[in-house]
Amino acid sequence: MAMSRESLAFVFGIIGNIISFAVFLSPLPTFYTIFKKKSAEGYQSLPYVVALFSAMLWIYYAFVKREAALLLITINTFGIIVESAYLIVFLIYATKKSRLSTIKLLLLLNVFGFGAMLLSTLYLSKGAKRLAIIGWICLVFNISVFAAPLFVLSKVIRTRSVEYMPFFLSLSLTINAVMWFFYGLLLRDYYVALPNTLGFVFGIIQMVVYLIYRNATPVIQAPIKGQELSGSHIVDVVKIGNDPNRGGGAVSKV
Repeated sequence: MAMSRESLAFVFGIIGNIISFAVFLSPLPTFYTIFKKKSAEGYQSLPYVVALFSAMLWIYYAFVKREAALLLITINTFGIIVESAYLIVFLIYATKKSRLSTIKLLLLLNVFGFGAMLLSTLYLSKGAKRLAIIGWICLVFNISVFAAPLFVLSKVIRTRSVEYMPFFLSLSLTINAVMWFFYGLLLRDYYVALPNTLGFVFGIIQMVVYLIYRNATPVIQAPIKGQELSGSHIVDVVKIGNDPNRGGGAVSKV
């Protein structure tokens, strides 16, 4: 007996949840290092603040949507818990300057930014119009996150080094984008499906670039600081001397 559209969507959503769960946990080695060193110096909080904001957006969208939204709620609830835990650890061990900048960023984006969006959609719109507004906000935000790796690609091409673009992370995020694309497509939820189309395309491009430059001779450059934002997951890269530190937060799992 053929599976119904809803059943297939549930299967893709479950797989998407599993992959997203693993991606959310990928920064654990980074935070173990921070805990062990009792210092977050050299790391940045931006990826985790943005990942928390993304999870907040999607869980709000899911609660407003209600229908067939369980899998969006489960993974993004987990995301909010995990990203909050990362930020708490970061704030405990960050320098005073980093701590203050992180608090300012949290207030600006996650408190006032999200609060303004929440209040405006609650009081200035209703029903299908409210869902459409929230959906477009989520869609545009996801597209901007998925497009961010293009900056990393230019760095890889310029330095001929794939140090900042782990292949298996790119592969995982590409598969994740495929799962959520079909989940959204089968449920006719194009706010979920459309940005993941770009996530898949950009993921393929990343892997092709990786294969081209994986055995290339790197161009030696002075130590720099940068950020890598991969697909629905932001990877913060800080290179100090010969000690590259990588951490990330899952921006969006849909």
